[in-house]
Amino acid sequence: MLALVLGTVLLLPGHGLWFDELFTAEVGRRPLGEILSAIRDGEGVTSYLAGVPPSYNAPYYVVVHAWMSVPGLGGDTSLRVLSLLATAGGLALVTRAVARLGGTATGVLAGLVLAASPLLLQQSVEARSYGLTVLATGATALGLVRWLQEPPRGLVLFGLAGAGMGLGHWYAVTVLAAFVVAAAVLRGRRALPVVLVGAAAALPACLLVGLNLLNGTGARNAEHLRDTDGRMLGYAVEAWAGGRTPLLWLAVGLAVVGAVRGGGGRGRDLRVLGLTWTCVPLLLLVGAELLRPVYHPRYLLAGLLGLGVLAAAGALAVPRPARAPLAGLLVACALLSSSPLAEREPRERADDLVRTLADVQVAGEPVVAADQRSAIGLDHYVRVLAPRLRADLVLPPDDAPADADRVWLVRRLIDGVPEPTDDDEILLEAGLQLVEERAFRGTQTRLVLQRWEAGG
Repeated sequence: MLALVLGTVLLLPGHGLWFDELFTAEVGRRPLGEILSAIRDGEGVTSYLAGVPPSYNAPYYVVVHAWMSVPGLGGDTSLRVLSLLATAGGLALVTRAVARLGGTATGVLAGLVLAASPLLLQQSVEARSYGLTVLATGATALGLVRWLQEPPRGLVLFGLAGAGMGLGHWYAVTVLAAFVVAAAVLRGRRALPVVLVGAAAALPACLLVGLNLLNGTGARNAEHLRDTDGRMLGYAVEAWAGGRTPLLWLAVGLAVVGAVRGGGGRGRDLRVLGLTWTCVPLLLLVGAELLRPVYHPRYLLAGLLGLGVLAAAGALAVPRPARAPLAGLLVACALLSSSPLAEREPRERADDLVRTLADVQVAGEPVVAADQRSAIGLDHYVRVLAPRLRADLVLPPDDAPADADRVWLVRRLIDGVPEPTDDDEILLEAGLQLVEERAFRGTQTRLVLQRWEAGG
């Protein structure tokens, strides 16, 4: 309930989609056969997305396609609601799993802390695959807990949900490995079924990665990954807590307590699960960083759920009189750290730009997208908000026409400078000059609308 309430607060301003979300909307609305072909061949679904195929998040686009096929669910908000509902469901499953090991109070506190954490809350309202990944992670954790308590019950859920984790985001395979390690530590040789099912569950994600390596898209988006120079643990915790806030220090301190005393005398299963859930993914990624940069905050989300679980266990492992105040303080710090999200600005304002264009453009005047990001925003919001502009829309790889007296050029700013394209030279050679410029600044993408007219 807390996740749904906080997510609704973040959705109320109705900010437009940004590039990654626009990509989700653009791919998801395509016929299923076209989506599958693009995944298989490593090709984009439009001319201006030729170098951006649906690759590592491929299964997510299939789910989105099914979601958008339901009458009334094709809008921007509905795509974000899918993520929010999946996140809430995943937290409910995490709550249930932790409650079975450490008691109802520990489970509920873990769910509340996670629901209010900044990193998870921000990703829960974006039209990306992280909500479904959280859902699959919660289901996998519950499957493991059922197996720990009543083997072989839970093994099927563990395997199916574990496969879903990796298909939702392949970094989540590190969390699947953590769950297998937890089973092996707790049950020794009796954990062989979990090890085998875990290996089988990781196979679909491995095949997906292999497919992308074969079709040439294996390194796509690698430029967004950072090298932490061995400081990944600190960066990860800081991202989960929304910066260097009281939540960071409180959560880390309580996580240490939870790893040592969480769940009381009979809470060994909870302590081991929380510790492996938190540490194994980070250790695997630290090892991978020796070969290449691998860090991106949201990519670590599934693994960082374990930190909230350990912190909750630690808050309820202190002497009884301090438990309620400490639990309340932990949730309050999480809410405080997330509060800036309520005042966040749009990440991209292609919707506002299209509304402006609809007011000032005269039929017959070309509207040109100069680059990829401008193109996807124009394409989407012209279709949604201003269909009359479609006849005059020019998308890459087509250039600006040289025979018009007035041209509207939409482009992205990089460090305050328009992204260079051939359109400037074409328009200048045609005798047009830049006479007006309007900026539409978002926190992620800065767009500018330029009016070019014939001189003299």
